[in-house]
Amino acid sequence: MGVLRMTTPRLLVLRALLDDPGRERYGLDLATEAGLEPGTIYPILVAFEGAGWLSSREEEIDVHAAGRPRRRYYLLTAEGVTAARSALARRRAPQPGPDAGRLAW
Repeated sequence: MGVLRMTTPRLLVLRALLDDPGRERYGLDLATEAGLEPGTIYPILVAFEGAGWLSSREEEIDVHAAGRPRRRYYLLTAEGVTAARSALARRRAPQPGPDAGRLAW
């Protein structure tokens, strides 16, 4: 897949997913942990799944008995774990500015 553009919301979602990479998470749970609005999280999850970074499954419940809609659970793939760690590491690394290599005085 192509390289995804890393925005701050996407990095926040990756950080939340990497807190426990082996645990399935649903959108509202991730939105809360990442500090994002619920409507913001789903396009991010769709992009990550399209890139092969996430797998997903729909919960099998009786929605009437549960009193809530079905949840879609997301899990980082092995490729996703590697890509997420790499994206977060690149974001933390200092980026050279336009005056890189020039003395300040």
